[in-house]
Amino acid sequence: MPPATEIKRCTEPCPIERGMRVLGGKWTGSVLWHLKAGPVRFNDLARQLGGASKKMVDQRLKELEAHGLVRRQVLSTRPIAVAYQMTPAGQSALDVLERLREWTETNGI
Repeated sequence: MPPATEIKRCTEPCPIERGMRVLGGKWTGSVLWHLKAGPVRFNDLARQLGGASKKMVDQRLKELEAHGLVRRQVLSTRPIAVAYQMTPAGQSALDVLERLREWTETNGI
């Protein structure tokens, strides 16, 4: 039996770290925030995120889709047009983002 003072070491990141790895990426929170009202076409989303390159927006959307937070819908194939919308899991992340926004404004960060 190990001593009571022995520190248990984890090889996996804690839930907060795992969540930050998903939501903490550059532009990730902003992408989700802009999808909160409903489906948005890729080019419209890229315009709303003025400082992000289209490549960055595409990368973030693919990551969010892989995590099940965003769904991609092909609207037409010629020319290609796609829209993105949040899944229920993505909607649930909005609570976290709203609290982060409030915390940031309250603390002048």
